[in-house]
Amino acid sequence: MALDPERDEVDRRDPLAEGGAGRRAARLSKAARQERILAGMRGSATLRVGDLAADLDVSTETIRRDLHELQERGLLSRTYGGAVPPLAGEPSVSERHGLSVPEREAIAAAAAAFLRPREVVAIGAGATTTHVARRVAATCRDLTVITHSFSVAAALGANPTVEVIMCPGRYNAREGMMVGAETLDFLQSYHVNRAILGVSGLTPEGLADAEAPAAWVYKAMMNRAAETLIVADHAKFDVPALAIWARIPDIRRLVTDRAPEGALGRALERGQVEITIA
Repeated sequence: MALDPERDEVDRRDPLAEGGAGRRAARLSKAARQERILAGMRGSATLRVGDLAADLDVSTETIRRDLHELQERGLLSRTYGGAVPPLAGEPSVSERHGLSVPEREAIAAAAAAFLRPREVVAIGAGATTTHVARRVAATCRDLTVITHSFSVAAALGANPTVEVIMCPGRYNAREGMMVGAETLDFLQSYHVNRAILGVSGLTPEGLADAEAPAAWVYKAMMNRAAETLIVADHAKFDVPALAIWARIPDIRRLVTDRAPEGALGRALERGQVEITIA
């Protein structure tokens, strides 16, 4: 009788498949096993091959094949000895403007409430930070805002009491922002009260962006600011991205729509990051 490909634990390559028909029948199908792996990924930033093999009662070779298939489907990224969530890749900023709008508007309102007249504020590029800029334009006054984002600058232009300073640099049309050496050098000329920045992903390892040139601008803004405020909805939690530009203790406050849990929540607590739930 031909073996069901969805029950590959009985494949002759799997040494634990020799345990007898009764034991084989009790094991999960490949689809169910891989769903268990992905469920584990949602609850932990890192999975280990040995732990998965023990939990699912299959060989490490079976787990490695599962991880390879899941990586091919873009559902995780392989590491030495295990796996992590896939690196974040984002749609263009114009596409992101239509996503999670209620959450971002609530986050923007909470973030804008921290600003005071006569402050100098750096605002990074992104969909959430553009929502912040719109809220700032509607509710704040007498600010100086430094930005490298055209959508942020345009939103702030509606408020005549907000002075906007636009960074020079190389134009990234996909993200509507300026990046590069000129941008970084320009930022060194300013003292900033607060930096308001978004992220592509936030993990216990740090804050990261899918666009490396943007990451270095965010890092420069953070380094020039007395305090850094991160605006990010819960979809960014436990999502690694290409370029890490800050560690958890570098930031002062996270404004979000849901309290972080698990390892990320513990890392934020250890880093003494204040969390505001919008």
